[in-house]
Amino acid sequence: MEANLDPDPVPRRRVVAVIGVSTCDAALAERARAVGRLVAERGCVLVTGGLGGVMAAASRGAAEAGGLVLGILPGDDPAAANAHVALAIATGLGEARNAILATTAEALIAIGRGYGTLSEIAFSLRRGKRVVSLASWEVDPAVLVAASPEQAVELALGPRPTPGRA
Repeated sequence: MEANLDPDPVPRRRVVAVIGVSTCDAALAERARAVGRLVAERGCVLVTGGLGGVMAAASRGAAEAGGLVLGILPGDDPAAANAHVALAIATGLGEARNAILATTAEALIAIGRGYGTLSEIAFSLRRGKRVVSLASWEVDPAVLVAASPEQAVELALGPRPTPGRA
């Protein structure tokens, strides 16, 4: 196996996931949109499940801020992605795509309390990823709890805090 001898490799961008319910009220959508915007403003790639609700709101916020949005879709049609997804990965794996999403991101911000969100949190914790809850599940002491979109992004990207409430 050859080593990469490229003297000028492209720096990898940080990847942050926003996970959450596929249908949500206006208040939760606004939180998700703010998180997406803040992730993009920090120069990170936003990854979501690519569909509606929290995923669409976060994608919208990131896209409006000029960020790159990656959607990891459960189905086999990339056209199913919300309108703000720049790169749609159609997996054809259904809910098993949650494991791919959890593995792709360095940190995950959970917004809302769906069972799909809960599975993504579990996959992420199992992989040692940083998980931040913003009005979501607090199922383990390792889940960091944020009170605002700004705090959620800071916890996701900042130095490792003590587990539990920030």
